[in-house]
Amino acid sequence: MQLRVSGCIGWRLPGVAMKSLADDLVQETVAVGIAKRKQLRDHNKVFAWLYTILSNKWRRYLQQKKLLYDTLDDQLPSHDFGPSAQCQELELVARVRHVVATLPMKERQVISLVDLEELTYCDVGKALDIPIGTVMSRLHRTRKHFMAKIDCTTSTRLVREPS
Repeated sequence: MQLRVSGCIGWRLPGVAMKSLADDLVQETVAVGIAKRKQLRDHNKVFAWLYTILSNKWRRYLQQKKLLYDTLDDQLPSHDFGPSAQCQELELVARVRHVVATLPMKERQVISLVDLEELTYCDVGKALDIPIGTVMSRLHRTRKHFMAKIDCTTSTRLVREPS
């Protein structure tokens, strides 16, 4: 049961585009979890403990490969197939990725788990080992920062472009 839950989380880690990489990360996480099972203090928090191990494995992988932490893998679907619409979509995706990348790690984690992974506030709190109230306030603050930054990049872009 835990292996299946961990597998789902590994596959849904923000920025993990390849299923084989996610499977490798989950396998390494389970191996570490088994090897260090005596370090688990509270057996009710096994999910959060394994998620922390998985997150650390993911961060180490990114550091080794020197990749940017990407939370968006897919481009937005296009309703217009023209080059102009595709260009606008790519610009929007680039702006969103840029803004998400500038958020502090704690904010990226919460917004990724709630908005992209669709976890409940309670599950996010358990995974990050923080109270549910902290999840809600951090998410509110993160969304506010995100909207301000995305509006700022849009305004800057509009000012620079000649009309």
